[in-house]
Amino acid sequence: MKRSTERILTTHTGSLPRTPDLVRMLQAREAGTLGDPAAFQERVREAVMGMVRRQAEAGVDVVSDGEQSKISYSTYVTNRLTGFDGESPARLLSDWEDFPDSPLRRSGLMVLRPACTGPVMRKEPEEVGTDIANMAEALGGVDVAEGFMTAASPGVIAMFLRNQYYPCREEYLYALAEAMRPEYEAIHAAGLVLQLDCPDLAAGRHTEFAESSTEEFLRAAEANVEALNHALGNIPADRVRLHLCWGNYEGPHHRDIPLREIIGTALKANVGAISFEGANPRHEHEWAVFEDVNLPEDKVIIPGVIDSTTNFIEHPELVAQRIGRYAVLVGRERVIAGSDCGFGTAATEIVTVDPTIAWHKLRSMAEGARLASEKLW
Repeated sequence: MKRSTERILTTHTGSLPRTPDLVRMLQAREAGTLGDPAAFQERVREAVMGMVRRQAEAGVDVVSDGEQSKISYSTYVTNRLTGFDGESPARLLSDWEDFPDSPLRRSGLMVLRPACTGPVMRKEPEEVGTDIANMAEALGGVDVAEGFMTAASPGVIAMFLRNQYYPCREEYLYALAEAMRPEYEAIHAAGLVLQLDCPDLAAGRHTEFAESSTEEFLRAAEANVEALNHALGNIPADRVRLHLCWGNYEGPHHRDIPLREIIGTALKANVGAISFEGANPRHEHEWAVFEDVNLPEDKVIIPGVIDSTTNFIEHPELVAQRIGRYAVLVGRERVIAGSDCGFGTAATEIVTVDPTIAWHKLRSMAEGARLASEKLW
C-alpha cells in the first residue's frame, strides 16, 4: 500500500454514484427479472471504465471500481454466497428513537434484508473475477497511484444479514470468514489493495447492539476482528485497509460510540490502514484522539476530509486544515485523504448527495490535498 511519501495522496471509501439505467438493471437483477445478463455485464464494464477515468480526472490517486456491479456494499454477497433465503426484520435506527415527532424519522428506517437460513458457501462462477477483470482493464487507461477493491467483512454481513441457522454468532462469523476468504485472496492476488468494509465496529453499537452494554458490544467487535484476521491469514497486512463508520446517513448520530472507545479494537485488525469518518459534525473533533493514541508504525490512517451525506462542497482550504491536523500528530507519510463514506452505498433512485456534486467534492478534496502538501513538504 502506497504512503504519502512526496505529497498527500487521496482516495475515497469505494462506492460512487451509479447512473439511473444501471440502478434499474441492478434492481431487476436483485428481483430476478433481469432480461439480458450479457447486456448487464457489458453495462457494468462500461460503468467501471467511466468511474475509474473520472476519478483520475478529479485528482483521486487511489481509485476503485465504484462498486458499480453491486446492489450495496454489504448485501451484494447474497449473489455470491448460499444460505440467504430468509428475511431480516426492518428496524428503526436507535438514534431516531429520541425524536418520535420528527418528519425525518422515516429516513432512519432500516429496510428488509435477507437472513441466513442455511449453510454459507460460495456460488459458482466467481463474480469477483469479473469485477477484477473490469478493474484491471480500467486501470490500464489511467495514470493513478494504485487501485483498490472493496469487500464486505464477516462482521458487517452478520450485522445486516441476521443469523437464523448457525447455533451461535461465533460459528456464523467463522462460516462467513471462510466463505469470504477466496474473494479477499482473489482481490489481493490481482495486485489490488483490499478494503474491508467494517461499519460493524462502529455503527454496530447503535444498530445490532443498541440494547446491549458497551462492554458487550466491544466483546462482539473483538470477535468480529478475530474472524476477519482469520480470513486474512494469507494476505500481507500492508495490502489491506479497513473502513469503519457510524452509518452513512444524515441523522442525529448522538448515540454513536466515540472513536476513542473503538480505535483500539480496530487497530488489532491485520491491516495496513484504517479509514474512518472525520469530516461530519459528529466526528470531526475526533482528530484529537491521535494526541493520545499511539498509531503503530506499520499503520496508515485515511480520515474522511469530505462529508458523504451533505451537498456542501468543502472548501479546499478546509480540507487542507483537516489533513494538517492529522499529519502533525501521526506524520505526513501516514495520512491519506479520504471521504467519510461512499457516495453510492446502495443502488437506489433516492440519492443523498447529488452525483454531480459528489464529483465536485472529490475534486475539492484533491485540491485540498495539494494545498496541504505545499505546507507539509
